[in-house]
Amino acid sequence: MKYVFPKSFLWGTATSAYQVEGNNDKSDMWAEEYSEGSPYRDYSGDAVDHYNRYKQDIELMASIGLNSYRFSIEWSRIEPEKGVYSQKGIKPLSRCY
Repeated sequence: MKYVFPKSFLWGTATSAYQVEGNNDKSDMWAEEYSEGSPYRDYSGDAVDHYNRYKQDIELMASIGLNSYRFSIEWSRIEPEKGVYSQKGIKPLSRCY
C-alpha cells in the first residue's frame, strides 16, 4: 500500500537545547554533570555546538527538504542569573522566527 502525503504536510525535526547547544555552564544540568560524584560518565561539553552553528544547521535541514523545526529554549542562557536577562542569549533565538 502506498501512501501519498498531502502537499501541506510538514516534514521536520526537533532538538533539545541542552543536548545540542553545548557549553552552557549556567545550566543546572551542566553543574550536575561536572560536580564531584556525578553519575554522568559523559559530559555534554561542546555537544554539536548548535548555539553557534544554528544557521548552518537550519540550512542543512532545509537542504534535505525539511520545512519545520521544533527547538527548545535553554532558559539559563536567557536568564543566567536570577533577574538578569542576557541579550546575547536572546539574540540567536530572535533570528529563528
